[in-house]
Amino acid sequence: MSTTTPGATPAAAVREQVHRLLDAADAHDGLAPIVQAGHPVLRAVAAPYDGQLDSAELGALVELMRRTMHAAPGVGLAAPQIGLSLALAVVEDPGMVDPDVEQVRERPRLPFRVLVNPRYEAVGDERVSFYEGCLSVVGYQAVVARLRSVRLTGADETGRTLDEVLTGWPARIVQHETDHLGGTLYLDRAELRSLSRADELGARWAGEPRPETAARALGFPLH
Repeated sequence: MSTTTPGATPAAAVREQVHRLLDAADAHDGLAPIVQAGHPVLRAVAAPYDGQLDSAELGALVELMRRTMHAAPGVGLAAPQIGLSLALAVVEDPGMVDPDVEQVRERPRLPFRVLVNPRYEAVGDERVSFYEGCLSVVGYQAVVARLRSVRLTGADETGRTLDEVLTGWPARIVQHETDHLGGTLYLDRAELRSLSRADELGARWAGEPRPETAARALGFPLH
């Protein structure tokens, strides 16, 4: 009798794909290529992780995702972004150097962690607007009004249950990465009038504690 979670990908198929990713990374400086917008895997609902990998395989995959995220660089990476439609993500954020910006953005340091089958739900209805970018939409950024606080549920790579409330930038990162696992890109939630290149002008827009100058210049609302 099978005990596989409905919708889960068979273990053999997941293991084969993970081994291909690991082998390919060995030939490319230990990193996985990050797929870009337009790739179907970014629009698919990721299969739940149901123990398809043994502990060594899962550890190697997590380490590959961590290296790839750091090298990009980014503060989060979901498995679909390296072509693997599995509900896993890694996150880590060093936080802000400027304490005033950190306070406005509520962006403390977020230690490295692994999210397995994560889900989030709103805690209150307050939303805040900031610029976001994405490793799978290279060269662009846009303002997204995200829930300020969310309840995160799921598990970590050891199987320990996650059930906690996150606020500010950690909540934003969790929403962004969890959305990837449902086939949603940040652009689907963005104020499209705010869309800008990640160039010198874009850096000025995104460098403000809140994107107030960009909102006035480009004509979009802020939450």
